[in-house]
Amino acid sequence: MRRDVSFTNAAGTRLHGRLELPPGRVRAVALFAHCFTCTIQSHGARRIGLALAERGIATLAFDFTGLGKSEGAFADSHFAANVGDLVAAADFLRGDIGAPSILIGHSLGGAAVIAAAEHIPEVRGVVTIGAPFDPAHVLHQLGDGVEQVRAQGLAEIAIGGRPFTVSSAFLDAVEGQDQAARLARLKRALLVLHAPTDATVGIENAAAIFTAAKHPKSFVSLDGADHLMTQAGPAGYAAAIIAAWVEPFLPPADTVDLPDEGHVRVTSTDAKFTVIVDSSGHSFLGDEPLAVGGANLGPTPYDLLLSALGTCTAMTVKLVADREGIPLEQISVTLDHQRCHSADCAEPGEGRPKIEVLSRDITLTGALTEAQRARLLVIADKCPVHRTLESHPVIKTRLVE
Repeated sequence: MRRDVSFTNAAGTRLHGRLELPPGRVRAVALFAHCFTCTIQSHGARRIGLALAERGIATLAFDFTGLGKSEGAFADSHFAANVGDLVAAADFLRGDIGAPSILIGHSLGGAAVIAAAEHIPEVRGVVTIGAPFDPAHVLHQLGDGVEQVRAQGLAEIAIGGRPFTVSSAFLDAVEGQDQAARLARLKRALLVLHAPTDATVGIENAAAIFTAAKHPKSFVSLDGADHLMTQAGPAGYAAAIIAAWVEPFLPPADTVDLPDEGHVRVTSTDAKFTVIVDSSGHSFLGDEPLAVGGANLGPTPYDLLLSALGTCTAMTVKLVADREGIPLEQISVTLDHQRCHSADCAEPGEGRPKIEVLSRDITLTGALTEAQRARLLVIADKCPVHRTLESHPVIKTRLVE
């Protein structure tokens, strides 16, 4: 689920962002800083934000001053301004869905999140993706334009085939940044993600970042990824690594008022079909397939119905086999649901009704006799859920406050 947001930085400039929200509960909040001259439409920002949202992590990506849909002039933007924008974004999140506990920076954005971390007290983990050790590394992308800017104070330079007005303040801001000292006093967990074949920011930058930081720190190689993370595979892999790595460093999750054992609560979300299911201390998503307009983030209602019957069948058969000394090694239950026409049930003038059919195929593994197989098949029909379904239970529905 996506929500467009806007907020102002310390200079009063309005910045535009996109908040990717999980379909269920928010486990953590991340703030994403994009690469130099990129926007929130960059492949890395979009794919990592979506992948993290699927794992319960809300992610805000925003356009730095003078880029994308944000106000201001790029000429007024520089490294220190980017850091200030990140702090302003964290302030916005703090008053919206919660302060970020994770900072993620791509390329020059990686250098920026290292600098911003000490100004955002709630941050527990910092992640860099293809980041330079020294912010001044970005000057390589300006080529001969550096001398032109120094001479004129302001010059238009082509970067990645697009014209940008760069000021001498930008050059001054990226030079003399003591990232080694920042990393040494980071006091946050650090994850360094870098492609060994990155042709824009060499792998030696990852080594320098990792060496300068103190533990806890981790490095993961993004084999096969390009600098801009344009491929879905590496971007999804990076998101999965981030989501797994950050878990130990997150603050305790808010206590959820879970229903008592034996009770189930189902709550809708902003998505069309996606629901949150709370049951006996467990939470998961229910959904519908993409083909019918769902997001396919969880089992369907009939999947859950069949799962209940299959689970109860397997548990009951295994329990009886153990109790009676039947050498059952494994039971596998495969189920499906169909609506079948039945001419036998048709009444005159009412057409051919459909009857509900739950098919259950059972595979028993082990050195079983035919008598033992027959015995366990009888037991399968006596599992509690089977009996409940056959008893035509009365469903009582009422409105509650």
